[in-house]
Amino acid sequence: MSCKEESQERNEMEDKDQYEKHKLVVSPVKSSCSQTKKTSSRKRAQKTGAIRHFACQQCGKIFTVKRNLDVHTRIHTGEKPYSCQQCGKCYIKKGTLKDHMRTHTGEKPYTCPQCGVSFTQKGILERHIRIHTGEKPFTCQECGNSFIRKGCLKGHMRIHTGEQPYTCPQCGKSFTYKQGLNAHMKIHTGEKPYICDECGKSFYQQGYLKFHMRSHSGESPFTCQQCGKSFTRKANLEVHMRIHTGEKPFICPQCAKSFHQPANLRVHMRIHTGEKHFTCQQCGKSFTQNGNLKAHMRIHVRPNSFMCHVCGVSFTDRNEYKNHVTTHTGET
Repeated sequence: MSCKEESQERNEMEDKDQYEKHKLVVSPVKSSCSQTKKTSSRKRAQKTGAIRHFACQQCGKIFTVKRNLDVHTRIHTGEKPYSCQQCGKCYIKKGTLKDHMRTHTGEKPYTCPQCGVSFTQKGILERHIRIHTGEKPFTCQECGNSFIRKGCLKGHMRIHTGEQPYTCPQCGKSFTYKQGLNAHMKIHTGEKPYICDECGKSFYQQGYLKFHMRSHSGESPFTCQQCGKSFTRKANLEVHMRIHTGEKPFICPQCAKSFHQPANLRVHMRIHTGEKHFTCQQCGKSFTQNGNLKAHMRIHVRPNSFMCHVCGVSFTDRNEYKNHVTTHTGET
């Protein structure tokens, strides 16, 4: 082998060795890059892939964070682990306890930018601001009326369903709203704290006094734009307007008959329930409506009639009446 050939072979061997060395260095780097790519893909999959869901076993509500499910479950278990050290009231969430503590400290960190009124909770401020903006996000699907608060819509829906969940423990009368029951309870206590300065008449509610004052002033501020009739109360105008629109938003859930006013629906419901609230004091006969009782009372007030106060039977002849009475008394 010539020197030239030997030198060429040596160069080729060196090149091969350099290639092998390079391969040993580069290969791990290439492998590392591949591994990094896989890890990055997993992270991206976690972000964009299917999110885990945690379902409440009681009501089926879905949560994406297990801690939120744990807090929600306390609604069903009744657990309230956060207690106020001042009054002992308990709460499901720590944040709710924090809001409650402001009732003791007097702190009101949430202030309305328009009128300056302050509130203890952010949610209350948000509801208050709707008064200024006119926003009413909660709409009744039955009649289209809208409300600032969800609770107001919930209470309003009872007008359509006829539900009256607040019952007087003394007389059993039921009410759609709690405020109505509170006002009614003053009938039993005899409390009438609102007194008219003009005539001295007193009332259970401040609203009743306000309406009463219009009887002195003659004010009827609510006027129908179609017929010009005026009313002392806005609610009376709203009911009156249904005469023009033909609207009957209060529907019987049993027979689908509709009415202009909720009171008419409540009276109608007695047909289905069999309730008879109006009883004749003379003969004991009962009726579903007061008007029917009044019509019935004419039987007892016929001229020249004689009515048995035991059973309520009436007679036009005095002797027949006397003979009938003896059947009760046993006299001859």
